[in-house]
Amino acid sequence: MKIYKLHKTQKLPISKAKAWEFLSDPANLKTITPDYMGFDIIDGADRKMYQGQVIQYIVTPVFGIKTKWVTEITHVKDNEFFVDEQRFGPYKLWHHKHFIKEIEGGVEMEDIIHYKLPFGFLGQLVHPFIVKNKLEEIFSYRQQKLEELFGKY
Repeated sequence: MKIYKLHKTQKLPISKAKAWEFLSDPANLKTITPDYMGFDIIDGADRKMYQGQVIQYIVTPVFGIKTKWVTEITHVKDNEFFVDEQRFGPYKLWHHKHFIKEIEGGVEMEDIIHYKLPFGFLGQLVHPFIVKNKLEEIFSYRQQKLEELFGKY
């Protein structure tokens, strides 16, 4: 089975501390997720991010089908990076690394996601038409929303 990779970077004109403050608060994920995703946090986002934190969501990724998604924060290095991994949800594998580094005039945020789809060959068939496009759309929205909140680099 194929493991896919999505790699995104974004520069923002804010301090590393401000970027970390926003990104390390799981409640802010709803702010940077498109409304049509029906994203609701149902448990686990009541405090700042920590290693071992389990967060439960309800999402509506495609065709109006509500899905429970459970992730665990598996690694955290304050002001530098964190990793979330799916424990239950729509993917067979979801491993998402978030990095923040200081650059002149702001920060660069980097997302590296490795994911595997369920349903074997059928999952691979729908990937380019549904899943890949949907992830690109979600990350474009996220980029736009972060620029609205913090300004354009």
